[in-house]
Amino acid sequence: MKAREEIKIFSGNSNKALSQAICVALGGSLGSAEVRRFSDGEVWVEIQENVRGKDVFVVQSTCHPANEHLMELLIMVDALKRASAERITAVIPYYGYARQDRKVAPRTPISSKLVADLIEAAGVHRVLSVDLHAGQIQGFFNIPFDHLYGAPILLEYIRENLMNDLVIVTPDAGGTERARAYAKRLDTTLAMIDKRRSRPNEAEVMNVIGQVGGKKAIIVDDMVDTAGTLTLGAQALKELGATQIYACITHGVLSGKALERIENSVIEKLIITDTISQPEVVRNCPKIEILSIAKLLAEAIYRINHNDSVSSLFV
Repeated sequence: MKAREEIKIFSGNSNKALSQAICVALGGSLGSAEVRRFSDGEVWVEIQENVRGKDVFVVQSTCHPANEHLMELLIMVDALKRASAERITAVIPYYGYARQDRKVAPRTPISSKLVADLIEAAGVHRVLSVDLHAGQIQGFFNIPFDHLYGAPILLEYIRENLMNDLVIVTPDAGGTERARAYAKRLDTTLAMIDKRRSRPNEAEVMNVIGQVGGKKAIIVDDMVDTAGTLTLGAQALKELGATQIYACITHGVLSGKALERIENSVIEKLIITDTISQPEVVRNCPKIEILSIAKLLAEAIYRINHNDSVSSLFV
């Protein structure tokens, strides 16, 4: 895959490995930039090569620590804008603050909209992201937004490793559309876990809707954070007779006691993508497998750079 000569790809500190893998897929190299901290913690950026008139892509997930990585993205974009880059695309594999997409109680913020406004104000011309927690976040931007999905990568894994007597399971009602798309492409059945959430990051499984007995259950979702919902759901599926339980999830946030819960759960394997850089303890966990999303992002970057359609990658 050969990009136009004008393309430049830069990376913050959130996921250098993914950025480098994207460059390898494009047949190029990562742009030279220094992103460091002053002694008081302020972010300092220097773009160390000419970007005047170039088509620039900044790869930066706004994962933990979310505020640090968001500020890196904003300051890098400002530096590129002041260096006269022709077009700046923010490639945000994991869009942080996506769960705060609406008012859930009186006097609470819509932080997803605030983050969108900050990204636009910094000077971004276009955004590319993967599996937003809430699709309507695209509408928070007044600039083009390309929304990719991890489904092609996860579906390929399922077809190669987990076929026969499947049931696709959504961990909540909000993920029904996603789970239905998986079930349709795999020509299999669908089930749903009915849950109640008393407070953020805490959930209680109430019921399972659909037939899971005697089948291999695959839970699909956009993110796994503390893994409370995931492991409770897996236990409920096991009690109803599911023979094996797997989880295919795009973003492995894995905060708090998530790793411990997964290791002690009935889940055979959790399959995630590398939208978020994982520490060694996660990479070495026998219950977790990490798939690369670099080729998908590289293809999208290539098409944006060549002004080609990206819509065929949206499935």
